[in-house]
Amino acid sequence: MSTRTPPTLIVAPDPGDAALTRAVTGRDGTGAPVDLRVVEERPLTIYLNSREIVTAMTIGDHPRWLGLGFLVNQGMVRAADEVTGIEYDAETEAVVIRTATETDHEAKLARATRTSGCAVGTVFGDMMEGLEGLTLPATPLRVSDLRALSAAIARTPSLYLEAGAIHGTCLCRGPDPIAYFEDVGRHNAVDKLAGWMRATRTDPADKTLYTTGRLTSEMVIKCALMGIPSLVSRSGFTAWGVEIARQVGLTVVGRMKGERFVCLSGEDRVEWDV
Repeated sequence: MSTRTPPTLIVAPDPGDAALTRAVTGRDGTGAPVDLRVVEERPLTIYLNSREIVTAMTIGDHPRWLGLGFLVNQGMVRAADEVTGIEYDAETEAVVIRTATETDHEAKLARATRTSGCAVGTVFGDMMEGLEGLTLPATPLRVSDLRALSAAIARTPSLYLEAGAIHGTCLCRGPDPIAYFEDVGRHNAVDKLAGWMRATRTDPADKTLYTTGRLTSEMVIKCALMGIPSLVSRSGFTAWGVEIARQVGLTVVGRMKGERFVCLSGEDRVEWDV
């Protein structure tokens, strides 16, 4: 396994942020008192112009990127839409994404609530429609890079190591992590990343998306719509997730722990250099 030192992350978890965790007391299996930190959950209501779209339960960091990324990943804000402003109000726990012209979603969508659990989440038909005619870059994925990534991410200070009960998503280039986000819901973590990529105009063509969550259909769709050609997880797959990945040409690697992994889509783009 590689022992190389990864470059500094552009965006990294902040396990020292006191607003993201809370100290609680309890007792362990022997009855002895214990003190530990647990992650916070708070609602964030996302607006698209004047329409309330969804309320998501989140740890509370990067609300602007989460709001923008959610709308991008759901197909409500498309590449051609000009985002003119992103406003966050901490008191009302709401973020408003404004576009130059009104989209067709404000009028047709009713309010929806997405929980922080690991269910599929809120899915809109526009996500599936966005896959029609989609072609992803045939960027190779090297086994040596996968092993280096696994080691680098495991060494990164995170809320997961501090308190657990949280998912992580990391954008990577080759063997190097670039931007790492966490949240109680794996979809929230991916949406934060999508919002950051949109705001920074990050090119997805040579990137890999690493996630701690299961490779479900929605995770595969989000990765494909973000234009990222490779999706990697330490968790497992669903059959529909694999089927969609094969349809759109997404390289999917799961059950990655140390030097072990399974590739169920895009095997021809994996370079077995180790």
